[in-house]
Amino acid sequence: MVDKYGRTIEYMRVSVTDRCDLRCRYCMPPEGCEKVPMSSILTYEQIVRICRVSADLGISRIKITGGEPFARLGCTGLIRDIKGLPGIEQVTVTTNGQTLENHIEELKAAGVDGINISLDTLDPGRFAYITGRGVLEKTLRAVELAAGSGIKTKINSLIMKGFNEDEITALAGFAFSRGIDARFIEMMPVGAADAGRGMSNETVLAVLKEKWPELVPDESIHGNGPAVYYKRPGERGAIGLISAMHGKFCEECNRVRLTSQGEIKPCLCYDTGTDIRPFLSESDDRLREAVRDAILEKPEAHCFDSMNDAGGHAEHRLMSQIGG
Repeated sequence: MVDKYGRTIEYMRVSVTDRCDLRCRYCMPPEGCEKVPMSSILTYEQIVRICRVSADLGISRIKITGGEPFARLGCTGLIRDIKGLPGIEQVTVTTNGQTLENHIEELKAAGVDGINISLDTLDPGRFAYITGRGVLEKTLRAVELAAGSGIKTKINSLIMKGFNEDEITALAGFAFSRGIDARFIEMMPVGAADAGRGMSNETVLAVLKEKWPELVPDESIHGNGPAVYYKRPGERGAIGLISAMHGKFCEECNRVRLTSQGEIKPCLCYDTGTDIRPFLSESDDRLREAVRDAILEKPEAHCFDSMNDAGGHAEHRLMSQIGG
């Protein structure tokens, strides 16, 4: 559907849980956070129904997120059910990869179109530090299995000053050697993240071009999001830059979020949204109308570059509570 600013909204990120098996320092405090009671989390049947009426409105691409989506049992079955809905053209999933190896075959059978795996460092000690409790080898094994399965695979990396800025080319090279995409995402001031520690993608690109001066813009389609891609001649993988802070792409934003508690969240920056759970007891027509109205509340632009412009509605929840 088209929102009130003329943007085509066709992409919904669907959080299935607030639970996560890691404690990434830019996502949540080391002690974790208060968990939402399961009675407050949407059932899979409710999620499928919301996706079905959303497809009627023109939502054709779904990203399954968490928390960590595989922390909830039966996630691959949900992917299969959403993938089978009329109007849904693509279903992908984002994960930290710690348990992904247990689900690769099920994901292939479910018809998943892509897997994004978070990987901020190739150093085991750094990985344990930044994730709180993660094991690097598990995520590396997940990347290998996903890439070898034939499912479109990407790694997502946040580059942080004083932590992993010396690994930019190593992460890109890791992806190149496996024929997959490496995406570098600017840190946003959401939850426990300190955007001041983030590095601009302009700087990241300069580092990459120093290593590989032959990098050129890649105009081919790699996904549904706002990444700008670069490629090396002869390489199967590409480098994507998501410049949320220094390359504002709100005019082209095509997404909304569905939180695990049933809130349609039209912009990550603001704490505003629409709770559509009350409409789940009503007809599909009424539910569809509620989703449509929620999407029409999407603001013209985010306010990350000037949080004072949020009008008292800056997002304060953790990313795991919103949906990554």
